[in-house]
Amino acid sequence: MALRAAGRQSLVDTVVEALRSQLTAGEWQIGDRIPTEHTLAEQLQVGRNTVREAVRVLVHAGMLRSRQGEGTFVVSTTDPGDIMRGVQRAGIRDVLELRIALEAEAARLAALRHRPADLERMRAALDAQADLADLADADGRPDSGNLELYADHDIAFHKAVVEAAHNTALTATYGWFSSSVREALVSALDDQAMPKIVHGDHRAVMEAIAAGDPDAAERATRELLEKPKRAVEALLDDGR
Repeated sequence: MALRAAGRQSLVDTVVEALRSQLTAGEWQIGDRIPTEHTLAEQLQVGRNTVREAVRVLVHAGMLRSRQGEGTFVVSTTDPGDIMRGVQRAGIRDVLELRIALEAEAARLAALRHRPADLERMRAALDAQADLADLADADGRPDSGNLELYADHDIAFHKAVVEAAHNTALTATYGWFSSSVREALVSALDDQAMPKIVHGDHRAVMEAIAAGDPDAAERATRELLEKPKRAVEALLDDGR
């Protein structure tokens, strides 16, 4: 399978896509060793350096793993990027339901594992958001000029809660998910039909974590996020 010559970076991208397609099509199974750089270079009619760079991209993506002296092996036939793009295309209700699942457990763990610095980050985010709330309109919503910054402070608080769980996998998952959370939040803040953010709800989460009460922390998180979820469900029921 010859690949059309192009600029170096675009050729690497083309090889990445060719190898990714073979992986997702099941040409190689999990645990299989893929062909050598030399073999792949001949098959694709590109240089070995191009193949090496493409393989490195897929190793970084978590689809391949290189073992010194043994070769490169398949560890996943699913592209994590596809999962991420699926989440980014999800509706606001789906995002909220996933948030509840992730953040409720994170708050529970945070109540058991938090450190003083974690609480300081939560307080700093809430204080910064409260300062912007003082500039809110009559409905308690941030003005359009501060909408993005207001959302950033809100996300910073929730990320601080997740990080306080001190679970590497949970932090990493929420890290890439947070962009979808932020997008949904900005949309909600600009929608009069959605409930405004109540700082007391956020502080209830922080106080439960600070008190070391996992049940209260989980409950407060669910209550905080159930409000916008119910509003979204009502809008969907109205056919909006």
